[in-house]
Amino acid sequence: MRYAMAMDTKKCVGCSDCVVACQTENNVPHGYCRDWIVENVDGTYPELHLEIRSERCNHCGDAPCVRTCPTGASHIIEGGIVKVTHDECIGCGACIQACPYEARYFHPEGYVDKCTFCDHRVAKGQDTACVSVCPTRCLTFGDLDDPNSPVSKLLKSRKWKVNAPEAGTKPQVYFLI
Repeated sequence: MRYAMAMDTKKCVGCSDCVVACQTENNVPHGYCRDWIVENVDGTYPELHLEIRSERCNHCGDAPCVRTCPTGASHIIEGGIVKVTHDECIGCGACIQACPYEARYFHPEGYVDKCTFCDHRVAKGQDTACVSVCPTRCLTFGDLDDPNSPVSKLLKSRKWKVNAPEAGTKPQVYFLI
């Protein structure tokens, strides 16, 4: 089992429902977030292209945050989900510095926090909170090792990219283009 998320950049309207759902589901403190919206404009006027993306931890197969954590608080669980055990985190920030996606933040209670692909929901057979509320259905989550999963089918049928491929982290968040 290898969990992944596909994000359709042609469908996202930047509504931030995913951000609010995540904050609510995971009790993220006001002013912080585990996922966010990015808008990129490419081209030269009048030939411009707007791309809107919902971004989060990339749950890397070769996660530098896990390698740099001195206590083992950052670790990988079943399905390739990168997690932080709050009680083991000393708040040193090594993982924040190591993450090429800027996907971690210092929680006000003194530990580092980030997206967990809502592993507590996934364990019950539910979608992640962000996927469950997306009004345009631009987010798809599932098992890449299952060739019949919606996420596997999307990645086989569409062109896609990952953020910072040069980092060599084997990210598991894919952007459909």
